[in-house]
Amino acid sequence: MTVAIATALAGRAVEVASEPVRTAVAELSRRVRERFRGHPSDEAALARADEEPEVLQGTVQRILDDDPDFRSELQTLWNQAHTEAVATEDGVVNIFNGHADKMIQLRDVHGDLHIN
Repeated sequence: MTVAIATALAGRAVEVASEPVRTAVAELSRRVRERFRGHPSDEAALARADEEPEVLQGTVQRILDDDPDFRSELQTLWNQAHTEAVATEDGVVNIFNGHADKMIQLRDVHGDLHIN
């Protein structure tokens, strides 16, 4: 999520699977830009994004680390977008949010399948 936000903030195209995800990335970027406003060092990181993309990514990460409520808000938006993702043509969308010790996602299984 942090990389997608930083990439979008830098004005670069973010390659994502579906319109809900593209919309979410745009909204995430808008909200982070609002957080940058009035903070000279954050605005400077955004202005230097082309030359120092890692600085912008670090700035986004710091903002998320410093404000758990804001991180949670953005994470919820990100998760909702992934939940709304839709496969087109012969595509597949596997969605998993949360934590698991083991998780398996499959598409086409032809023949026997044994999971122990």
